[in-house]
Amino acid sequence: MTHLNSELIDRFYLAILALKTPEECAVFFEGLRTVTEIQNMAQRPEVAQLPADGRNYQEITNGAGVSAATISRVNRCLRYGSGGYRLALARLGREKR
Repeated sequence: MTHLNSELIDRFYLAILALKTPEECAVFFEGLRTVTEIQNMAQRPEVAQLPADGRNYQEITNGAGVSAATISRVNRCLRYGSGGYRLALARLGREKR
């Protein structure tokens, strides 16, 4: 199922997919991560959208309040990753074509 080739990880992903509402997701993730960790994860798809909007690193750092390291990680995933950010953003109808 995943490139990580782990039955345990696959079951974890299936558990996430079984959640139906943002409230269910909140309860699930609050048991897994701290509030700060959830906030940090939530920033990444937002940061992934900003280069598509034509913003540069400095504008993203100033506007989104994230570090250059976070922007770099997201950018690396956008350039060399498997397309997860683009897929999610497209399904949410937010990615420019």
